[in-house]
Amino acid sequence: MIYSIRGELIAKEPSLVVIECSGVGYACRTTLATLSQIGNINEEVRVYTYLNVREDSMELFGFYTLDELNCFKMLTTVSGVGPKSALSILSDISVERFALIVASGDSKALTKIKGIGPKIAQRIILELKDKVAKEGLASTGEADFDPIFSNSNTGEAMSALVVLGYSQSDVAPIIAKLNPNLSTSEMIKEALKLIGKKMQ
Repeated sequence: MIYSIRGELIAKEPSLVVIECSGVGYACRTTLATLSQIGNINEEVRVYTYLNVREDSMELFGFYTLDELNCFKMLTTVSGVGPKSALSILSDISVERFALIVASGDSKALTKIKGIGPKIAQRIILELKDKVAKEGLASTGEADFDPIFSNSNTGEAMSALVVLGYSQSDVAPIIAKLNPNLSTSEMIKEALKLIGKKMQ
């Protein structure tokens, strides 16, 4: 498994970047969000990657942030959602927005994305909401944070971060430090920043 690639950005096309590393150019399928953030041609860049292997092909996908990669991988676990559909979703909405949609069960918001019909949208919500429920039951220390997360914004932020693949026990102390008056999306952004710093 290729975890990440760092090298010179030698090409940018719609839904594709090419990064040259040690004389080899790696073509990575990607999202509009990554294309807008990754940088300019001839600059050194890094993407986090996912290798999709099928009987008839191998495709490499690259993402500017780990959050986007994790969200992509989670989407592809949903029955009927392939890599192309996952890229389409993450090109249309941000990771934070996607997490909020799933946490709130708003399947109609997903149907506004090209190629995502009502059945697939409902399946995404259903399958990822189940994952959130299982994560919550499996987490430890949940009772310690119940009073803090009685606020709807903090509760939604917690659910959204669990949707992105973080455990509730890891996320709870981080959210507990944030200003409870922040909006849900602001809480998610701040929490992701703090998680990123923690991992560095």
